[in-house]
Parts: sequence; C-alpha cells; structure tokens
Amino acid sequence: MSHREISRNATRAVRVGDRTIGAGNPILVQSMCATHTTDLEATCRQIDALSAAGAGIVRLAVDSRKDAEAAIRITDQVQANICIDLQENWRLAETLAPHVDKIRYNPGHLHHHEKKVPWKEKVQRIADWAMDSDIALRVGVNCGSVDPLQKEKWPADDAISPLVASALEHSEFLDSIGFERYVVSLKDSDPNTVIEANRRFAEQRPEVPVHLGVTEAGLPPDGIIKTRVAFEQLISKGIGDTLRVSLTLPNDEKHQEITEGQKIIDDVFAGRVRSVVHYASKGPNIISCPSCSRVENGDFVKLAQQVKHLSKEYQEHSLTIAVMGCRVNGPGETDDADLGLWCAPSFVNLKRGEESLGAYPYDEILEKLKQEIESLIQSRPTTP
Repeated sequence: MSHREISRNATRAVRVGDRTIGAGNPILVQSMCATHTTDLEATCRQIDALSAAGAGIVRLAVDSRKDAEAAIRITDQVQANICIDLQENWRLAETLAPHVDKIRYNPGHLHHHEKKVPWKEKVQRIADWAMDSDIALRVGVNCGSVDPLQKEKWPADDAISPLVASALEHSEFLDSIGFERYVVSLKDSDPNTVIEANRRFAEQRPEVPVHLGVTEAGLPPDGIIKTRVAFEQLISKGIGDTLRVSLTLPNDEKHQEITEGQKIIDDVFAGRVRSVVHYASKGPNIISCPSCSRVENGDFVKLAQQVKHLSKEYQEHSLTIAVMGCRVNGPGETDDADLGLWCAPSFVNLKRGEESLGAYPYDEILEKLKQEIESLIQSRPTTP
C-alpha cells in the first residue's frame, strides 16, 4: 500500500500554533506531559523532550488556578504548540486562551461544575474566548466521562451511541454559533469501540478533523497493540488527522508515545499493517491510564506494572482490571471494569464494578486485589 492509495477524508483545516490539522496535512502526533504542571522546570524539560521526539502538540493538564498560572509561565519558556486539557473548571479557559494554542474540553465534565449553568452557555463562552484569542478547540468525548444527558438516552449496554451523539451534538452547536476551528475525539479503552465510534462520526461529519486515541491503553507492549489495532483500521479508511498513543510510562520515557505513534502512521502508509480487524483479547485485560500531571503519586506507574505481573497468574480467566492514576478520571473510568483501582496520594481505592471496596495503602493493595480476583473467579458459574 502506498501513500496515494489511502483516500483521506477531506476535513477542513484547523490551525494550531504553527501546525495545521486536517485538509490533507500530514497526520500530527501529539502527547501529554506527565509532570505536575506546577513543576515548571520538570514540565519544560518534558515538553522539550516531547518536541525533540517529534510532537506537533503537547498537552498540559489544568485543574486549578495555580495550574493555569503555571501553564502560562511555561508557555513563555518553551517552543511548542501547547494545548490545555481543561477539566471541570471551564472558566479557566478565559485566563488561558490568550497564552496557548488550543484548549481541549470534555462535554461530560461540563456537567460537573456550576451545574445550574446550561452546557450550551459554557461552550458559547469557551468558544468566544477561543475566538478572541485566535486559538483552536478540541471536543474530547471520553468513555469514562460521557455526557450524563446523552447516557440516559441509550441502553446501558450501548457504549458507542452516547459517544457519537455527544460528539455530534457539540459539533452542531459549535457550527451554529459560527465557530468551526475545532477537532473532535471519541475515545474508549476498547479499540473496537474506538473504531466503530469514529467510523460513525466520520460518516456523518466527514469534514470535521478527528483526533484518534485509545484511552487508558495501558503498558507497552499491550497498549501499543490495542492502539495499533484501532489506528490501522481507521487511518487506512482515511479517518484521523492527529493522534496520541496513550501509554502508562515513567516520566523519562513519555517520548515513546511520539515514536510509537509515528511508527503506526508510517506502517499504515507503507502497507505494513500488523493488526487484525477485530480485537478480541483472551485472559486478563489490564487497562491503565497514561501517566499525566494529575497523577498524585508516582508509584502509580509501578503499581500498574505490578498488577500486570499479577494478572499472569490468571491467564485462563477473562477479567478486566483498571488502574487509574488520579481522582479526576479514576472513579468514573473504573466503573465498567470487573475490578478497579484509582490512586490517591497515600492510598489506593479498590472497586468491584461501581461498588467501593475501601481504600488501602500502596504496600497492601496487591494482596487485597489478589483476594478480590480469587473471589470474583469463584463467584462465576463454572462451564460444564
């Protein structure tokens, strides 16, 4: 397969700093800093490392005014296109917009902060600030924080329709207010869901640039395989203008997200497609979020590695264990796992589905997890 044989969607151009997403431009690879945004020296150093590896955009997490102030100082010290990962506090966009190149907001998170303010009013304000500052937006729809209003409209076993409906709703609203400088992402930890959700969205809105990602892909090499499955199927069909490979990695290895992303792009355009069409994992499925600045204890990465090692004892059992690094996305994004762990500064919260099983010190959580795995397996009906 040559480059000419892939007919990419004719998406509109969205400028982000000195790069352009969509409109036939090369697929742009990006990453996100894992350092704390308030640690200026470490964050600037990581931005430089990611840029050196080829990152076209680097994202920073902003959860507070202190984070926002730090992010502004960082933009003055680096040569990179900075995107802000906005959480519940949507009003911080006003402060940040004049200093950055792009802001990513999550439609689901808009419902958590100032609940009495309608979501359309919040988006209108964010778009106005973006337009005044001449920057782009990303509508980031995520499986672990789906718009609750959309989730209510679909059966509990339908994970795809709420993602697509939310992305379409926000795209239509932004268009209606005259703001077209945006990118959309639809992410899930299951590559098959990512493929189908993005396919449906692109089918209805082929002109909107799409950012590809498999969220909480986990540790290498499994996380790379999951991501490759989704990206190969979508890019080969012309879907995808920018992407991130979200891996659970130590801070000094985050540049692997860039190199692995570029490898996938190069392979697809060269015809070196390695994946199968359908991802059907046997045995334990370990979901873990990419380390980012919201992680409150660096031992999260080590814990994810330990859980992965522990899971090897249960290769004959299909079970999903989610290991999340923070309180922002952790509680919601462990709900669909058989067992979930989300990490606080000095303890780890353990869940069985949506049920909380308590909080345990880092040096005790693995033994407790093993007990719950055994209990879960014993509670399942045996196959005759």
